[in-house]
Amino acid sequence: MATPTDRRLPQYRPDPDGTHPPLDYAPYRSTALRHPTQPLVLLPQMLTEVTGPLLGPGRLGEFDNDLTRQHAGEPQGQRIIVTGRLLDGDGRPIRNSLVEIWQANAGGRYRHTGDRWPSPLDPNFDGLGRTLTDDDGRYEFTTIKPGAYPWKNHDNAWRPAHIHFSVFGTAFTQRLVTQMYFPDDPLFSQDPIFNSIPDEKARQRMISRFDLDRTEEEWALAFQFDIVVRGREQSVFEDEEEDE
Repeated sequence: MATPTDRRLPQYRPDPDGTHPPLDYAPYRSTALRHPTQPLVLLPQMLTEVTGPLLGPGRLGEFDNDLTRQHAGEPQGQRIIVTGRLLDGDGRPIRNSLVEIWQANAGGRYRHTGDRWPSPLDPNFDGLGRTLTDDDGRYEFTTIKPGAYPWKNHDNAWRPAHIHFSVFGTAFTQRLVTQMYFPDDPLFSQDPIFNSIPDEKARQRMISRFDLDRTEEEWALAFQFDIVVRGREQSVFEDEEEDE
């Protein structure tokens, strides 16, 4: 039996400079109220932190990864297929890992009590999905392209269309959250969340790629979005509490 001294704890590479936004970013106004004001405290990693999530196909519903089939009727909007791979810093697939998404509907409104702007809710769309990666680290969702929405951060402020992703590494404490954007969005230039990423190449990794090969004729457009959890090509991740 392994003793605590025998157990190998995970080793993490340092994040490349410019990959993540500063915790206090003046153009994103709510960071002034939310960012830490004291040095972070590193907690020791015990058995709970280093053991993987207990997940499996039996824990998922039939339509958890198809947000267009979760109700009796079809949701409004452009149907899309989103695919990609979840990879570690060495380009190896992260297998059997939970990937979750949440998003606004085609009109740019979330099914949430805090979202009250005058865009209609869609009774056939909840905006929530989840799936497990396969042996190659691949995932797939069918959903509706989300709309832009106002958020009062600055004058005439609108968030670009985006989908939120939550991914896990090998333990629950390795939960990471990022956003996927769509190519050529006209709102990129005025969005402080997107532009808070110092490195231009890192910002571009948040933008999905149109995938004509996976696009289904007379059914759905397709977009590809790979997520890398560590290393030079890692995805941009965010503080959940600062998420919009």
